[in-house]
Amino acid sequence: MGRMFRDRADAGRRLAARLLGLREESPVILGLPRGGVPVALEVARALGAPLDVLVARKLGAPECPEYGLGAVAEGGAVHVREEALREAGVTARELQRIAGREAAELERRVRRYRGARPPAEVRGRTAVLVDDGIATGGTVRAAVKALRARGAARVVVAAPVASRRTAEALAPEVDALFVLEAPEPFFAVGEAYEDFRPTSDEEVEACLAAARAAEEAARPGRDARGA
Repeated sequence: MGRMFRDRADAGRRLAARLLGLREESPVILGLPRGGVPVALEVARALGAPLDVLVARKLGAPECPEYGLGAVAEGGAVHVREEALREAGVTARELQRIAGREAAELERRVRRYRGARPPAEVRGRTAVLVDDGIATGGTVRAAVKALRARGAARVVVAAPVASRRTAEALAPEVDALFVLEAPEPFFAVGEAYEDFRPTSDEEVEACLAAARAAEEAARPGRDARGA
């Protein structure tokens, strides 16, 4: 799998070009922290849409945290990969303990990224969930469940790159799926990027602040001085 994108901003701009048809739906853009947020910012800019985070955490196996057993998202939505549980030999009680630990980290991130602001209102609207790439799809599936529970009229998932097998399995579970590249074989999301440095909490906060400033500036009735 060759390098397909310079960095997340480049990937976001290219992904946004594929999503311009959604503009007429006045969507809400949700970035999956951390790495999905810089991608989502470019999508929100191109579509003139509000940006928020939807925090989800992978549930990693005890002996190999990188191996995803599933994921938990804001609001308590959980996706479990039953085949992964069997393969890792993880019991329901162990999974509950892992989920509790990740839920605490999830809440920490929600407080840091959103503060006292309420989550973006998605009820009755098109919600576009953006990540920097989709490997097994666990966190995406948990986030999709969270958006369904919050009453989104349509749930669209968009990512610059994804495992072809995962994309094929995920497509029937959402209202629309946009993936720019789905290589086979697929090794890791980072393989598609020249620059795949970890996204920091500070970068996530900066992206959200930039989106809020753009939304505020675009509100009707503001004069040139921003009054």
